Amino acid sequence: MRLRWALMRATMRKSTMMLVSYIIGAIFGVGALVGSVALGLMLGPLIDGPGGMIWQILRMVMVLGGTFTTVIVIIMQIMYFGQGTAMNPHRFELYGIDDRTLTSGLFLSGLTGMGAIWGILILLGLVPIYQSAGTVGIVAGAIAVPLAVITILALSKLVISLLSTLTSSSSGKSTITVITILLFVVLCQVPGMVMNSQDMEHFSFKPFVMVADVFSWTPLGAAFQLPFDVVAGSWGPAALRLLILVATWAVCYLGCLWCLKKDRTIAGAATRVAATKGIGLFSMMPDSPSGAISARMLTYLRRDPRQAPMLFMPLLFIVIFTIESRGMNVMIWQSIIWSGFFLVLLEGNGLSYDGRGFTMEVISGVRGVDDRLGRVRVYAIMTVAYIAVLMVIVYVITGDWRSMGGLATGLVFGCLSLCLGFCGLGLAEVVSCVFMYPVPSISHPFSSPQGRVGAQMLFPFLHMFGMILLMLPTGIVALVLGLTGNWDLYWLLAPVALVNGAAVLAIGTWLGGKLLEARMPRILATLDSFASLQQ
Repeated sequence: MRLRWALMRATMRKSTMMLVSYIIGAIFGVGALVGSVALGLMLGPLIDGPGGMIWQILRMVMVLGGTFTTVIVIIMQIMYFGQGTAMNPHRFELYGIDDRTLTSGLFLSGLTGMGAIWGILILLGLVPIYQSAGTVGIVAGAIAVPLAVITILALSKLVISLLSTLTSSSSGKSTITVITILLFVVLCQVPGMVMNSQDMEHFSFKPFVMVADVFSWTPLGAAFQLPFDVVAGSWGPAALRLLILVATWAVCYLGCLWCLKKDRTIAGAATRVAATKGIGLFSMMPDSPSGAISARMLTYLRRDPRQAPMLFMPLLFIVIFTIESRGMNVMIWQSIIWSGFFLVLLEGNGLSYDGRGFTMEVISGVRGVDDRLGRVRVYAIMTVAYIAVLMVIVYVITGDWRSMGGLATGLVFGCLSLCLGFCGLGLAEVVSCVFMYPVPSISHPFSSPQGRVGAQMLFPFLHMFGMILLMLPTGIVALVLGLTGNWDLYWLLAPVALVNGAAVLAIGTWLGGKLLEARMPRILATLDSFASLQQ
């Protein structure tokens, strides 16, 4: 526990950027705390007494909200706090600490970390919502808060330990990364999908109450049900739920112990190396410097678990918007636009994902324009092919292939997606030479990239905003068609979008090549510093 706070103080003294990030986090924490207290004080007097309808709705909301929050926090832990943190058990291997002492110490250090403290304070801010139940309700609600946070932390520790122990292969890590990212996106869309599936004229809370009843008997929602059991005098169910929580903590503790022992038994085990006959993907590319770079990029992309989720996002969006469309085909088609967005998003920091692999280019004297052409060739072909496949899928789902109007609509959305993708790709070839930020190691895709926290938050948004801004010519044409009453000519957006995207891509490739040549030594030094942060 002392080590965690000592490391945090040392980090704040050493890095101004980290100090700023802690201050920003504290500001957000204070804002969330003030909001939770205000919400509790505002809703508390509006809640009727125990047994009333509003009280039952409150129970449902707290259990389902608590369950949803628990799952989201666990997924966020996997995504951002995996193996790269300073309090990783593997960093204590040389000190001979007993497994039980180490596991308990790491758990307590997590419980006294800033995240857990803010979580407890924010949940305590909601306790006034139980004021209609009197002192018993407020006391029970306050006691349930640390129980809920302990459960969330214990489950997070167990899940992360199991993932780091059982997914030693790069293919396994890639699979887990894809599943985690996609699951997070799906869960964020669950509230919208649930509400859109309800008939507002005959809306009923009964299905949600039944789901809350189920989750109240699981570790995910048991702690949030406890205050309602105590207020109702249901001491038997309250004791059983408390037993569920204690059993969950014990299972998580034993699971983390098992993971520590398992890690020691497999430490240093030989890993399988994939062998490729011939020269692999290099035989499929032009015999030129840019062709070699394209082949190297494809080889990296096939084995990089950090970038794999972006390939599955477009398919996931089609599924989500199909569920929420309610027969509106245009809503399904607009999911195609985001395909170009996701496919080129990470290329805005592409050199950081290459890492020290870029060193060979510098040593070999590769021209900047050849590097940019090699990268553009891969992403452009991949974007065109992927969007074409997605268009066929949406045509089948919507049935728009049966009419000329439907075919034209699909073609326009496909060209808009290509325009967004090409604009993003052209801009990426420029910004990736200037606005760089650390990324997780390819061997630890769940880790938190250390350093330049402000850049990690700001630079991706600059790329996203820029690629949308570069579609301005297409947007102006669409605006003119709408204002002049000539929207029947909307099919003109297809060629305009293609020309817009191709022009931005060509200019971005040329300008990016010039920038890369001018900044190669500086970029290489930056990549070396990023690589040292991944150790």
